Amino acid sequence: MPEHFETEGYGRRDVLKLALAGAAALAVPATTPARAAAVKTSARIVIAGAGAAGLAMANRLSAMLDGASITLIDGRRPHYYQPGFTLVGAGLKPASYVVSGTASYVPRGAEWLEEAVAEIDADGNRVVTASGRQVPYDFLVVATGLTLDYGAIEGMDVGLIGKDGIGSVYAGPEAAAATYAAMARFAETGGVGLFGRPAGEMKCAGAPLKYTFLTEDTLSRMGNRGSSELIYAAHNDSLFGVPIVAEKLRMLFAERGIQTAKSHVMRAIDPARRIITYDTPDGSKELGYDFAHVVPPMRAPEAVRNSALPWQTGPWAADGWVEADRATLRHPRYANVFAVGDVAGVPKGKTAASVKWQVPVVADQLVAAISGTPSDSAYNGYTSCPLITRVGRAMLIEFDYDNNLVPSFPGVIAPLEELWISWVMKETALKPTYYAMLRGKA
Repeated sequence: MPEHFETEGYGRRDVLKLALAGAAALAVPATTPARAAAVKTSARIVIAGAGAAGLAMANRLSAMLDGASITLIDGRRPHYYQPGFTLVGAGLKPASYVVSGTASYVPRGAEWLEEAVAEIDADGNRVVTASGRQVPYDFLVVATGLTLDYGAIEGMDVGLIGKDGIGSVYAGPEAAAATYAAMARFAETGGVGLFGRPAGEMKCAGAPLKYTFLTEDTLSRMGNRGSSELIYAAHNDSLFGVPIVAEKLRMLFAERGIQTAKSHVMRAIDPARRIITYDTPDGSKELGYDFAHVVPPMRAPEAVRNSALPWQTGPWAADGWVEADRATLRHPRYANVFAVGDVAGVPKGKTAASVKWQVPVVADQLVAAISGTPSDSAYNGYTSCPLITRVGRAMLIEFDYDNNLVPSFPGVIAPLEELWISWVMKETALKPTYYAMLRGKA
């Protein structure tokens, strides 16, 4: 165990026991103390997307139903443990750490069509694949994830990651590794580092903040913090959507000399000149950089945006998020359609932790619809952000729709304290919990 992993009040063995106990607790099958007998049905269930949400849903439904036809549609063979991207981007894990195979998690008896979803015909109750294959359904679970729209930033391209001082951990394992290489070069000399996030909904809104802290920590450990200026471009007047957390982050930024540029939304980047252009309330503003961590706008995949399923009005309509009841995740206009994971148009929920809580609710609601019985399962907006503040320290922040802090370990892990036990939960315990979730066991 690294030497800097020291604790206050706990021995190392005690903390490891607690971390592993936490992982075990989180991996316990959810929602009911005893599993009910599988419901017999011949229903055709299509799950659009075989990422974390889709695989977890397929495994859960396969255990709850007897005789159902369950079809997963997704063209990507590798599976990415996306919560680990920031660890790769910090040079703490290799790119291979976050890569496994989708086939490993497809439940026995389910069919996996290795094609992209090209069209969702909600009125015709069918999904069309990239090859033109038509897949009819009685129930549809939309779990497609989201699209990273780097092209929405003028001058930006995924191929630039790792070059010209540009990083972005979101684009995949290799991009995360290339981001670390660019950040490490920056840390060797210092200079101006720019960070931020897009204006719209995004997955893991804590990741840009984590990477800001990790860069500051790397500069400090390499002795070049004093020759550096770090600026976080907040998309509005706050650093985080939960007010009490936003205030804590403001204090930490002030303590560590990280500046905040409020209401700055990235519009363009000029790699040759190393300049980023932001839209602000006062017009366009240019900032020069030596290193920039770019977070692209995010929206629903094209097949979802072009369907009848997105919100028709309101804040989530423009980016195509699937309209869903925030408690049941059921579509209000198409009763046989549910949304789960990043693509769901609900106020919270674009994290793996949210998937863990959403999937049992959707599974219970769907099985109840098949059996013609009511279900009181409801998603309360729970999400979790192990917010790394430096190597070996993190805050385990958990909250719900109403921005209430809902700690899983009250009295043990204080959500707004920088603790190495929270770091251990992030760095060690969460990965096995995640893979248990994929197999329907969490």
